[in-house]
Amino acid sequence: MANQLPVSADMSLSQKGFAVTRGQYFLLLAVVFLGNVVGSALTGIIFDSSSAGAEKAKGINAEEFLLLDSSGKARAGLGLDPQGEVGFILTSRDGSKKLALSPDEPLAIKLSDRSGRVLWSAP
Repeated sequence: MANQLPVSADMSLSQKGFAVTRGQYFLLLAVVFLGNVVGSALTGIIFDSSSAGAEKAKGINAEEFLLLDSSGKARAGLGLDPQGEVGFILTSRDGSKKLALSPDEPLAIKLSDRSGRVLWSAP
């Protein structure tokens, strides 16, 4: 008789007298949820993430931005010319056409062919 357990191991908790009411269950869920919220807040305070590295960049500064295709050929560009005038250029895949936007030029928008001949423009 010494090797026998007082209660069968396959009995459920409710059969052993450990019944949990619906209210107790929801109270337990609320306590776990609030513990998670408080723990997360304390973690943010204790381990301050703002002091953990480089500062966030507020902007990127450059005189030219290029968009290159897979072969390394510039297909689009935003930049300044030697006189400091701004421009935006889009080039066709084969390089036969170029769309240029420059507010400092007499023709603000130009579509030209490979030789530089203007196909279409707008002031």
